[in-house]
Amino acid sequence: MEEKNIVAIDLGTSKIALTVARVNGDDVQIIYYKEIQSAGIKYSSVYNIMHVTDPLSRIIKDAEEALDIKITQAVVGMPKFPVRQESNSGVIKDRGEDTDITAEDVNELKSYAEDSYPLDDPAKEAIYGAVAQSFSDGENFQIIENDIIGMASDILEGHFKIFIGKKNDLNKIDKVMKKTEVSAGRKFFTAETTAKAVLTDAEMENGVALIDFGGGSTSVTIYHGNIMRHYASIPFGGKNITDDIKTECQISERLAENIKLAFGACMPEKLQSLSEKVIHIKSNSSQPDKQVTVKYLSEIITARIEEIMMAILYEIQESGFADMLRSGIVVTGGCAQTANLGSFIYDLSGYRVRTGYPQARFSVSGCDGIQDTSAATSIGLILAAKEEQCIVNCTAPGTDGTTSSVVIETEDVQPEENFWNTPAVEVTETVTEDEEADEEPKNDGKLFGDEEVETVIPEKKPRKSFINIWWSKAKKVTEEAKERTSELFDKISEEEV
Repeated sequence: MEEKNIVAIDLGTSKIALTVARVNGDDVQIIYYKEIQSAGIKYSSVYNIMHVTDPLSRIIKDAEEALDIKITQAVVGMPKFPVRQESNSGVIKDRGEDTDITAEDVNELKSYAEDSYPLDDPAKEAIYGAVAQSFSDGENFQIIENDIIGMASDILEGHFKIFIGKKNDLNKIDKVMKKTEVSAGRKFFTAETTAKAVLTDAEMENGVALIDFGGGSTSVTIYHGNIMRHYASIPFGGKNITDDIKTECQISERLAENIKLAFGACMPEKLQSLSEKVIHIKSNSSQPDKQVTVKYLSEIITARIEEIMMAILYEIQESGFADMLRSGIVVTGGCAQTANLGSFIYDLSGYRVRTGYPQARFSVSGCDGIQDTSAATSIGLILAAKEEQCIVNCTAPGTDGTTSSVVIETEDVQPEENFWNTPAVEVTETVTEDEEADEEPKNDGKLFGDEEVETVIPEKKPRKSFINIWWSKAKKVTEEAKERTSELFDKISEEEV
């Protein structure tokens, strides 16, 4: 089988990530990964084409120079919000009584279910994807896809979940890619691709909720019986936490982001003596210096995360699968490595929680960040393109006529000191507002000692009733969030920039 390079681009609210993988049959080798601060993206959707084009062009150029290649096309993730799900069915009749059902028949039925769904406004909406729920051969019902293929039947009926988003959001991705002279060879609805990159087969079979905690939006994807059963998203994420820190501490957005990534944690009561440590924010202007305790910072972060998680737990309950999640919750995305996040979700919901890192379905050496939770979407795009065999070689030889195998590391900015190993109270960490010009730092999850961070809950206690977790509050948060943002988002999404 011919070797080829697959390029994946993740357009996120907080970051743009570019990944290059060398694929030969089933072998996937990541040869390049880099993240860069994004611009012009809100709620995971492009709203300003010009602002997005600049950082995307830079990261493409960096990859081309490092690997001595020319990137010609890439697979790109679709926006995670706003997306709604509907149901549709399709039937193929008179196939012949002894005709075996093939994968081509299933795909034909899926295409029919997508094409035949009556969109509310075809000029503004687009089908992002469809997932088979069950099949019937006229005599047997509730058959899964793997089992229906190979059966003989005159009739094939399929039931599908249809995922619908804004057509203009997809058009803007095409416009951005065109300006970079890199075509979008394939767009994937990342709810399914990210899940398959992070979740185990056992989790998807036994029932699991994957929470993708991103910068501009947070989504939940539910699997049961090895089938994607439900998807929902809300327009709140890590950027809202940053904005809260910025407002409460009266500092710049970039500095708030730096502090969040370096010193942020949930559950201030779990920080013990660390909670009284002080972050000294030194001002280079006429404004007085600021001091923020780790406890106060944690209180800000915890309040916002609680609001987001209550909305997500409400969506889980509404899915009808809340009592079927034997594998609990898996959290991935850029905010998933927030210290004590797993413990906090466990206390709110009673579900077992683990942090979702990309599964070891690829080889890599030296690409910093590719095995972090923030890279889960990128890995999912690579693996999906490989499985579907929908992409030819995404690159052409560079100036010397060869494709380099150089491995590039992500740019990483860490705090100058190991904050958590310094004595309590008396020692402060100095963060100057001039530092906001630096590259966006990345949380490596090591600033807190292992004793302070609980990412996996090995034992499950009885799940609390949703009454006990302020169910009415969760519903109110979700409804208010959607109402508050729908008008603004519609206006942003319909803009032609």
